[in-house]
Amino acid sequence: MWQEVDNELYKKFEFETFDEAVAFINNVATLAKADNHHPKIINNYKIVEIFLSTHSAGGKITDKDKSLSLKIDNILSKKQVPELKLAKLYTDGGSRGNPGPSATGYVVLSPDDEIIEKGSRYLGITTNNQAEYAALVDGLERCAQLGVENLEVYMDSLLIVNQVNGLFKVKNAELMPLYESVRKITNSFDSISFSHVRRELNSIADGLVNECLDSQ
Repeated sequence: MWQEVDNELYKKFEFETFDEAVAFINNVATLAKADNHHPKIINNYKIVEIFLSTHSAGGKITDKDKSLSLKIDNILSKKQVPELKLAKLYTDGGSRGNPGPSATGYVVLSPDDEIIEKGSRYLGITTNNQAEYAALVDGLERCAQLGVENLEVYMDSLLIVNQVNGLFKVKNAELMPLYESVRKITNSFDSISFSHVRRELNSIADGLVNECLDSQ
């Protein structure tokens, strides 16, 4: 998900190899040139960070930036995984302070537990439950973009799992919009399940959260 940071649209992308990151940057440059846009792009090995704003509008975010952000996302949505009818998604979110600095993490796996893609995002100051929901939204959105049809979701937040499974009501007003986002995205899949796992079985997503927070 793109964030508005200091009058810029910002998003961080993580790839499996440096070559993939460079290929992505080249594709973004082609789109930007066609739109007469000049994004700020920072590359650190497998990490690519993109900042969008419109210089002619005084460095503010305009519809031009939003349009380019969608086109950039479409670059990755075309990265379909052949015959990926079924996938597993592990997500985690964490807050140091609750509320405090927070981040998300997710990993998409094939049915044979091969890592397809993973990602993380810094959220700023939120609660732990908000971070858990944001991570779930990020992971679901990416699976939908990858063309996954049947999805198994695993989280170590029993509260969130029980809420999305309809066992618990969402009583916190700040969580309701995130819960509604989850329910909306689930319509993108032919089938979807949500299961609780112990934290030690969610180590990859948990590690992504901590790496993201440490980098801040």
